[in-house]
Amino acid sequence: MTAGVQASHSLLLLLLTLPTTGSDPVLCFTQYEESSGRCKNLLGGGVSVEDCCLNAAYAFQERNGGLCQICRSPQWSLWSSWAPCSVTCSEGSQLRHRRCVGRGGQCSEKVAPGTLEWQLQACEDQPCCPEVGGWSEWEPWGPCSVTCSKGTRTRQRLCDHPVPKCGGRCPGEAQQSEACNINQVCPTHGAWAAWGSWSPCSGSCFGGAQEPKETRSRMCSAPAPSQKPPGKPCSGLAYEYRGCTGLPPCPVAGGWGPWSPVSPCPVTCGLGQTLERRTCDRPVPRHGGPFCAGDDTRTHICNMAIPCPVNGEWEAWGKWSTCTRVNMKSISCEEIPGQQSRIRNCGSRKFNGQRCSGKNQDIRHCYNIQNCILKGSWSQWNTWGLCTPPCGPNPSRVRQPFLPSLNFSPPLPTVSMVEGMGEKNVTFWGIPRPLCEELQGQKLVVQEKRPCLHVPACKDPEEEKP
Repeated sequence: MTAGVQASHSLLLLLLTLPTTGSDPVLCFTQYEESSGRCKNLLGGGVSVEDCCLNAAYAFQERNGGLCQICRSPQWSLWSSWAPCSVTCSEGSQLRHRRCVGRGGQCSEKVAPGTLEWQLQACEDQPCCPEVGGWSEWEPWGPCSVTCSKGTRTRQRLCDHPVPKCGGRCPGEAQQSEACNINQVCPTHGAWAAWGSWSPCSGSCFGGAQEPKETRSRMCSAPAPSQKPPGKPCSGLAYEYRGCTGLPPCPVAGGWGPWSPVSPCPVTCGLGQTLERRTCDRPVPRHGGPFCAGDDTRTHICNMAIPCPVNGEWEAWGKWSTCTRVNMKSISCEEIPGQQSRIRNCGSRKFNGQRCSGKNQDIRHCYNIQNCILKGSWSQWNTWGLCTPPCGPNPSRVRQPFLPSLNFSPPLPTVSMVEGMGEKNVTFWGIPRPLCEELQGQKLVVQEKRPCLHVPACKDPEEEKP
């Protein structure tokens, strides 16, 4: 079995301290959108931060704007999407960020809420930059576009002397047009003049033997069709009819009924919202009369003054303990399986929230290869790392081979019978001392380093909002 170690990436933290929120009233929201960092579903204003944050899932924002701040314990937000590449062709660089958001604590690595963390990487939208091409000679003129009177004719040329490269173009137009005259009179086709005015309605009310109508007409005179050469007459009808509108009865405007009783508060903790309704039925609008002006509902904030439960969340696993075996002083570099364990803590639980599901301890079987001298061989190059420092001067990126492959002789088994309990998966634990032939004058680590190009500036997205 081969043990591998993944290369780590350096990160640079840009600290931005949020303004301290005192007892001034704030805007309280019932939802915090993780992907954008924005507050959603306004509950109301004029409440204190302490009252709003009785529910840890709520968020708040100062009335004069600024960051949306979530009430829960601080956590890192999702990484933003990578910004566009700093150049459209050849190699450039691009940034992404995440923010420590929350209240009443710190994110991992003791980072304060509001802190921005950046990552920078190389990018390449197009491997080469466009190069313009050159035009060929003009082709002969094409035929005239008409068979009588005046028209146009065109000619073309090709962008192939030389052909443009990498998405480039030739400057100028690929086609030219000029006027041409056939010297023959064209026929004039008829066209309708504008419609005349509608006639008075043929009746004064609905319900008679005939439906009341209005009539209008038009003339084929704009222009009239020619006689020599003969032109086409107008197509369509010279007369048009429509039913009369605006006859009695008269419209009745709607009026509001009384407000309904206030609904009960819909929550059992923190802040909620009550509702009142009214109906446009005193009277109901009729015969095209206008509907009631204004809203048919209104809301009020209700405060249960009880904190909402906050469920527990697992923190990151701790490090694996040393690979040992009971009643044996050391099993390092021996083909003797042992055991090791790691633990994790359930944090952030408050106000009778649910406990974390699952186990807080993880146990596995292992072989101890700490500081063992093992024969190795160089692997393929690893992928390029992130650009560091992302917000500092002259960032660069590094790649190196995976650590040497470890070849056991004789090879150790991948499973082991442990005290009659059946087959168990076994993990190799520890950092061995591999022996490899020299590569580029090195015995253990070889790396390549390359500068990151066209690096954009790190700017807080909240400061760029209008």
